[in-house]
Amino acid sequence: MSDELVKQEVATEQEYVDRVYLQLEASARNAQQLAKEGHERGKLEHEGGLVERDAMVFQAARRIAQLDAAHEGLVFGRLDLVAEVDKEPRYIGRIGLRDANRDTLLIDWRAPAASVFYQATAAEPQGVIRRRVLSAEHRTVVGVEDELLDSNAETDLPIIGEGALMAQLGRARDRSMHSIVATIQAEQDKAIRAPGKGVVSISGGPGTGKTVVALHRAAFLLYSDRRRYESGGVLVVGPSGVFMRYIERVLPSLGETAVALRSLGEVVDGLRATRHDEPAVADVKGSARMAEVLRRTARQQVPGSVDEFDYFWRDDRLKLDRGTLGRVRRQLMSQGGRNRQLPRVANALLDALWRQVRGERGREQGREYFNDELLSDQRFVDFATGWWPPLDAPTVLSWLREPEFLRRVSDGVLTPEEQLLLTKSWGADGIAIEDVPLIDELRYALGDVPLKTDADHDRDDTLTALEGGVDLQELTTASEREYAPTGRTWTAPTHRIEDDGFAHVLIDEAQDLTPMQWRMVGRRGRTASWTIVGDPAQSSWPIPAESAAARAEALDGKQSHEFHLSTNYRNSAEIYEFAAAYAQRVGLDADLPTAVRRTGTPPREVTADDLERAVREAVLTTAGQVSGTVGIVVPVARRSEVNGWLASWPELADDAAGARAAVDSSRTPSGEDRVVVLTGLDTKGLEFDGIVVVRPQEIEDESATGRATLYVVLTRATQLLTTVS
Repeated sequence: MSDELVKQEVATEQEYVDRVYLQLEASARNAQQLAKEGHERGKLEHEGGLVERDAMVFQAARRIAQLDAAHEGLVFGRLDLVAEVDKEPRYIGRIGLRDANRDTLLIDWRAPAASVFYQATAAEPQGVIRRRVLSAEHRTVVGVEDELLDSNAETDLPIIGEGALMAQLGRARDRSMHSIVATIQAEQDKAIRAPGKGVVSISGGPGTGKTVVALHRAAFLLYSDRRRYESGGVLVVGPSGVFMRYIERVLPSLGETAVALRSLGEVVDGLRATRHDEPAVADVKGSARMAEVLRRTARQQVPGSVDEFDYFWRDDRLKLDRGTLGRVRRQLMSQGGRNRQLPRVANALLDALWRQVRGERGREQGREYFNDELLSDQRFVDFATGWWPPLDAPTVLSWLREPEFLRRVSDGVLTPEEQLLLTKSWGADGIAIEDVPLIDELRYALGDVPLKTDADHDRDDTLTALEGGVDLQELTTASEREYAPTGRTWTAPTHRIEDDGFAHVLIDEAQDLTPMQWRMVGRRGRTASWTIVGDPAQSSWPIPAESAAARAEALDGKQSHEFHLSTNYRNSAEIYEFAAAYAQRVGLDADLPTAVRRTGTPPREVTADDLERAVREAVLTTAGQVSGTVGIVVPVARRSEVNGWLASWPELADDAAGARAAVDSSRTPSGEDRVVVLTGLDTKGLEFDGIVVVRPQEIEDESATGRATLYVVLTRATQLLTTVS
């Protein structure tokens, strides 16, 4: 194949791509003009003008965001078909575009007309003669890769390149996941275009593209039923903040911005946890048994609150003692969440006191007069607001820091050793990722504070304050200040339980979710469709049966559609054979996909006397041989130590200048460091050109699921793998 022919084909495609970008700019101008017209409508002094403004501005803003996100790699595919199907080539892109005459210029990759781009094969060409993938840098076409699918068709179309998929697999990695929209394979496309209802489960071993297939599925669902999924929302949940930053570019690059990307530490609005508890603590907090502990906790009296109240009414001494208050509390709790009972608290206490009125003078004045007098008495108001204040979940979770309180609510549920682990875990470092589902459990056990109606504004201010209406947030009694979580008066949360639901929930690395995390995520998908991605052999949760039960409860009998991916596109065959051999040796029941490419470079195993020197040499060698990212994977206990080494290596006098520069000055295209230090759990879902594994036996030994974690680590590299023992 001549270079001249390749240049000629690239120039032909560049001409078409230029035409598409001109139309993109025209569409952007039209959208901006629509937004301007919408704002002008808003100047009309009637409600209809405001409605039109909001609708026009919303639609324009959405289109502008879509057009802006589509710039990079806008056109990536071309189909040449037999004349009976289509005489003109079909160009496939990230969004759909029409020219000024309303003729199709570019087909959205999610449209039915584009499905053949992914589903056609040489065995079943489906009318496709040639499938072409365009490689571009910004707006410039830099190459084309062709596949001849119908060898029997009469054609003089040139066939260029060695295959788009293999070209994609050989590229250097940076710190972001990239769309595979141009190279989706047939088995992946089936999962992407699966039915929108029920649960789609995508399984497969390492490197099979489960995550990116699931993200493309989310984009496909938004395209196919935009009203449902955009209004209800799509929630994408991943294992860590590192992972979410890694994938965050994929959906915008596909033209979708109406998606919430959250790590497991960010699922609950208003919370952001980034650190993990140590494995033994995480195992306790993740257990389904914690749900019972938290249910009991939410029903307890506020620690330290006044538990007696005396009042003289005419000829009677009235008393609310612990026994009476306990009965009132149980009565209120039987009617629903604690905060939901705030409107009933004052009357429940008044009922308990009125039943003690025996004297003739007191009875003669009647219940209404009795209520008015007590509600105007600051002592009663202070007692009631202190005994039953509005509560938020972090405050209630903090009660468990007290060992005696924890012992009382977890008696018969947690062992003394487990109680001790929990007590030690709640220190001054803020909440852990494993605390987030506990807080969510308490949110639902407590319930939201009821919203006040307009009628409430006409009632007595004191009674209104006792009922905890959310627009009277600043109760100023001493008792409430004492128990407020920040030392200030209680403020109602801005996000309410009824706002938690989504239309679609996507869970990645689902095999790692604890039972408590399944409960948390399940609340957000009760009426949703689901996409669940996972590989049981990579699980970091030690009791699979418990997690499976929690998953089944979260999905609540929804219809299931199963898809299995069998080809490893990430690892070289040499690296994956090494990882698979480890999995078989340690007894993991691993799904072993087939790796599709070889590099000729097997993994290296290094035994070190001087650990720092051995790691440094391995890292510098790897960084010098690959142009993309390098991960140093360490046991949790060694992370700070190895980070310190990394910071000092460029200053070592005996480093070769070229090797030193490979670490010191090299950056990814986005400007991030090429070389990063991670723990085993941090690597979930990520990939690197090269991996250096430090003390693999320590990674295996640091948790009950350490073997699965080490297996994950060994499958993160695309080109080079070195272990330093």
